[in-house]
Amino acid sequence: MKLAIIGLGIMGERLLRAALLHPATTVVAVWDPAPEAAARLAAIDPALVMAPSAEAAIAAAEAVYVASPPASHIAHGRAILQAGRALFLEKPLASDLEAARAFVASARGMRAAVNFPMASSPATAQLLRWRPEIGALRGIEISCAFAAWPRAWQQAAASWLARRAEGGFTREVASHFLFLAQRLGGPLRLIEGSADYPAGDGSERAAQARLRAGEVPVRFEGRVGGTEREETNETRLIGERGQLRLRDWSYAERLGADGLWHPAPDALPNPAMRPLTLAGQLDKLAALTRGEATTLATLEEALAVQEAVEAILAGGHTSGR
Repeated sequence: MKLAIIGLGIMGERLLRAALLHPATTVVAVWDPAPEAAARLAAIDPALVMAPSAEAAIAAAEAVYVASPPASHIAHGRAILQAGRALFLEKPLASDLEAARAFVASARGMRAAVNFPMASSPATAQLLRWRPEIGALRGIEISCAFAAWPRAWQQAAASWLARRAEGGFTREVASHFLFLAQRLGGPLRLIEGSADYPAGDGSERAAQARLRAGEVPVRFEGRVGGTEREETNETRLIGERGQLRLRDWSYAERLGADGLWHPAPDALPNPAMRPLTLAGQLDKLAALTRGEATTLATLEEALAVQEAVEAILAGGHTSGR
């Protein structure tokens, strides 16, 4: 697979590093308009030279990963599909929900997927192996908390991640766990949701929602503050005969008869598991590029998640905190 990457921020760099180690991938082009991006690219791989334009990067590739800010996703996505390339799009689909709906409708049947890494996470695979043990799924509970938002490693993108229009933890983090809930239970449907915003145009400080994934009740709660750690998260699966959970992105755990949570024997912290997950994503992207069926997140699945997220955020109020 000849791969191009548009956008060399944190996510673009992560996939680039994974692609450089992936046996089925050759990185043929990278493009980012930021002046400092060329120096970052040279530090990662001196053999790679920044492409002169997004169009040149697309022309050189068979598949293109778009990791630029959300407002640019649709324009790049359309150009990639019109050029006959496979599209791997970072979420959310767009900063404008109507534009996202129109784009998904126009791209139906084309080679396109969205980067929800839960589709290739070893921890998610472990939960699926354990799932028959807990019987019918009775509920899913999602929680996340952050010492600050954006997180320390996201400060370079704070200009949009900290703003109400495109940023916030519900779009950036909770969407991953809502995608997982949808994969486990079925299509998402929001029952009620709300968000708490600071004065001005800042992103949410808290959010909560009740949803259904198919017929499975889902509860979500997130907040900035209330934890001394940079970030904590948990997705709990409540079954008729037991419980499972995904903790802090990468720890698959099951609740034992002793009342304690027991991790999978091969559990890894997220920094160690991330390369395995991204390698799995690239395996599937290579298959998509060949026109094969994959379990990557579809545009339709990503749109359903975005519909739920935007409905939660639209129910917000300003507290001035």
